[in-house]
Amino acid sequence: MQANIMETQASPGGFGKKHIFIVLAVLALAALPWFSGEFVQHLAVLTCLNVLAINGLALISRSGQLSLGHAAFMAIGAYTAVLLGKAFALPFIPALLVAVLVTSLVAFALGWVILRLKGVYFVLVTFAFGELTRLVLLDFAAFTGGANGITGIPAIEVLGVSFATRTSFYALALVVAIASTWGMHRLFTRPLGHAIDSVAVNPALAEATGLSVHRLQIFCFVVGCAIAAVAGVLQSRYIGYISPESFNTSISVGLIIMLVIGGRNSSWGALVGAIVLTPLPELFRGAVQTQHIFYGAALILILRFMPGGLADLPRQLVARFKR
Repeated sequence: MQANIMETQASPGGFGKKHIFIVLAVLALAALPWFSGEFVQHLAVLTCLNVLAINGLALISRSGQLSLGHAAFMAIGAYTAVLLGKAFALPFIPALLVAVLVTSLVAFALGWVILRLKGVYFVLVTFAFGELTRLVLLDFAAFTGGANGITGIPAIEVLGVSFATRTSFYALALVVAIASTWGMHRLFTRPLGHAIDSVAVNPALAEATGLSVHRLQIFCFVVGCAIAAVAGVLQSRYIGYISPESFNTSISVGLIIMLVIGGRNSSWGALVGAIVLTPLPELFRGAVQTQHIFYGAALILILRFMPGGLADLPRQLVARFKR
């Protein structure tokens, strides 16, 4: 353990040669859509938005909880920003900030109550909250458009720069995805990140050492839901349309599957999971039912043979090679 601490101190932020290789590989992969067609760019945009949403879910997961209502906070952020833009003609940045603030307040109020629950009880309550959010959006059709949703959402424009084209939006989504992944990596190489991990591993021991488990979990829950709100706002501006079904429970389940397959305890898990699983629905478009079978089989195999996810695969291969 002392060797690991010394290694971390010798390398600020825990950034070593293997991370440089990962960054170069990610940058090379990120450059491909610019030399491909519009369809590949579309998948790349969706991948980047999924990376952002999964990073928020990963933050909650690493505090020892698993939310099945993550898409609900994406919906709260998206609808808040869109409705404010339509009602008060707010520019994108102020609307985004208000949406994140509203989502954070809702997450704080909900988290203060339900984060004392553990295991399946927390999962069930977040699932119920997600369904409640969807039903509220359906019932208040005068404001939300109900099942028809809201169309004609304008593209993002910041300081006179428009992101109306797919290429320009991909550049924006790529920056946001890389920034969120880098932020996760930096967080979990710092004392705060270590404290969050300790809460997930042994809450009783963490409490005994002076850490406030409840406060740390509230922090992770609020920040993770705020990140989900940003992903929801960006998705609404990219597609130009939102409805309650855009943020149903299947979206939350899909994010969890991407997180688990990518690696829920790795800073790169969201990136790997989104890159691998986001394009798959398009590949299995001719067999919609088959893709669910594939997801289930992949999830079972990952949990059985690679509990650390695909992000942990290089380390396992190196360990096997050394042995």
